[in-house]
Amino acid sequence: MLVRISLVTVATLMAAVQAHGQTAASGSQTNSTQSWRRAGQSATTAAPPSTLTATAGGANSPAGSRTPAPLDTKLARRPVTRVTSGTDTLPNGHGQVWREYDISPYTVRVTSTQRPEQAVVDWILRETGYEAWHGEPLGILSATGRTLRVYHTPEMQAVVADMVDRFVSSEAETRTFSLRVATVNSPSWRAMAQRLMLPVTVQTSGIGAWVMEKENAAILLAELRRRNDYREHSSPHMLVSNGQSSVVSAMRGRGYIRDVALRPDVWPGYEVQTGQVDEGFSLDFSPLLSADMRMIDATIRCHIDQVEKMIPVSLEVPTAAAPRQRTKIEVPQITHFRFHERFRWPVDQVLLVGMGMVALPVPVDAKAKTLVAGIPLPVPKTPPRADLLVFVEAKDRAGGAPRVTTTPRNEATSYRGRY
Repeated sequence: MLVRISLVTVATLMAAVQAHGQTAASGSQTNSTQSWRRAGQSATTAAPPSTLTATAGGANSPAGSRTPAPLDTKLARRPVTRVTSGTDTLPNGHGQVWREYDISPYTVRVTSTQRPEQAVVDWILRETGYEAWHGEPLGILSATGRTLRVYHTPEMQAVVADMVDRFVSSEAETRTFSLRVATVNSPSWRAMAQRLMLPVTVQTSGIGAWVMEKENAAILLAELRRRNDYREHSSPHMLVSNGQSSVVSAMRGRGYIRDVALRPDVWPGYEVQTGQVDEGFSLDFSPLLSADMRMIDATIRCHIDQVEKMIPVSLEVPTAAAPRQRTKIEVPQITHFRFHERFRWPVDQVLLVGMGMVALPVPVDAKAKTLVAGIPLPVPKTPPRADLLVFVEAKDRAGGAPRVTTTPRNEATSYRGRY
C-alpha cells in the first residue's frame, strides 16, 4: 500500500516538473520574440528578422530586401485652412455681370504669335490696373482664341468693350508702326533739335520725350545721320502690327572664372568653374490705336546690362607639391538700366524718347578697339556711354502716313501709374 502511494506521488512530482519546464521554455521563446519586436508593433505580429525576411520575399530573399510597411493614411497632415464648396452662383454684391466678347476678327488675322489673345488681356490689365481683378469686387478675365470672357461691374465692362473694339476694328488692320533705335555719343543734338520738338510729360526721372511733325522728324534724322557717332541698332524697315509686341535685342554672353574647387586627383590640384553674364540691350514695344484711329497708346520697356569690368580676386589653392599655390577668380561689375513707361500721342506725329546717357547698349568687342592688329587704341578709363534714342511713327500697310480726322475728343493725360 505504501509502495503504491509512493509511486503515485513520484509520478505526480515528475508531471509537475515537466509542466514547469515547458512553461519556462515557452516564456523564454516569448521573451526572445519580444526582443525583436519593433516599436509600436503588437505582440501577435512580432517575429524575428529571419521570419520577416522569409515572409516578405521568400526563403531565398536576401536580408534587408523586405517590402516596407505601407504608410498609415491616418497619420497624414490634416489641412489647417477651412475650405468650403461655396455656392452655386458667382457673388454679385456689386452688380457684376457676365459678358462674352468675340475677338476672332483680331485673332484670325494675327499670324506672328501662337496666342494673339494674350495681347488683348495684357492691354485690358494695363488700362484697368491689375488690382481691379484680384480684390473686391470679384472679377474674372479669361480669353481663348475666339472668346474673351469677363465677369465684372457694368462700369468695368464698358472699359473692356472699348479696348476690344480697338483690337477687332477692321481699320486698325491697315496700320503698322515703324520703330527705330539709335545712339549718339553726346547729347548735344538737343541744341539743334529743340526748335523741332514739343516736350511730353514723362514719369521716369532722367528720361526725355518729345513729339514732332513727320517733316521735322525727317529733318532731325538727316542731321543725326551726318554725325560720326550716330549708330542705328534696328532695321529701318522694322514694322510692328497694331496690338502686338515686338522686341529689338542685341545680347551676347561674356564668360569669366566664377570659382575654383579643390581637386587633388587632377592637375594642378584644383578645377576652374566658369560662369557667364549676358550684356547688351532689349527693347520691348507694344502699340495700340484708339477706337477713332486718332491717338496711339504704346508701352516701351527697355533693359540694358553692361559689364563695366572684371574685378580679380586671388585665392589660395595649396597642394602637397605647391603649398603656396594661388589662382585668380573674377567678379563682374555690372551696370543695369531699366525703363518701363506708357505714352499717348497723336497718330500723325512722331514720338521720340531719349533715355539719357546710359550704358552703351551694344557690347563692345575687344577686337574692335585695334586700329592695326596687335596695336590697341587708347581705351577710356570709364565704361562707354551713349544717348539712346527711340523713334516711333505710325504708318499704313502701304508705307505712307495715315489719314487723320479732326473730330474733337477729350483724351486722358495721366494713367495713374498704370502700364
